[in-house]
Amino acid sequence: MSTVAVRPQTLADAAMPRAGMLQNVLLVVAASLLTAAAAQAEIRLPWTPVPITGQTFMVLLSGAVLGARRAFLAMSLYLLEGACGLPVFSGGAAGFLPLVGPTGGYLIAFPFAALVTGLLAERAWDRRPVTMFFTMLLGSSVIFALGLAQLSRFVPGNAVFAAGLLPFIAGDIVKSALAAVVFPQAWKLAGGGNSK
Repeated sequence: MSTVAVRPQTLADAAMPRAGMLQNVLLVVAASLLTAAAAQAEIRLPWTPVPITGQTFMVLLSGAVLGARRAFLAMSLYLLEGACGLPVFSGGAAGFLPLVGPTGGYLIAFPFAALVTGLLAERAWDRRPVTMFFTMLLGSSVIFALGLAQLSRFVPGNAVFAAGLLPFIAGDIVKSALAAVVFPQAWKLAGGGNSK
């Protein structure tokens, strides 16, 4: 008696179960462009070079919706678009300098954060509110870890957390809670809720 391994599914897989190469490429490109659009909605705080944007939410959602590989590729493409001069970074910034400046660590973390949320979503962490909440927070922690590491080269050590972490915690908790409500409901509509 042989057992058939069930391929991990994401919401994108549920919506497009027979997606071929072209559809997957389009999903990757669309996620990179949506991240670019979300980056343009920014709030600047006077005491930090790190803006509040919709970018990180899109990064984590891309991971949860697309899965690890496609989301990693989408966020890598996003960074490549910006590095090549397209105005996709926050405030319409472009080029290589944003990647090596104070906020570059946050940007460089995007593919890895999307990878983490994607891996967890592929293991059905996105189908229950509690696990989806922690999926989002774990993805955020990757962004903060790399972001703070690079920011510490530009901001005095005693001000790094105030500049690069504390202003964003409440927003990340709200975004994580929102995803924790929406994703399990989306899976119920897709017929795959509460599996695993």
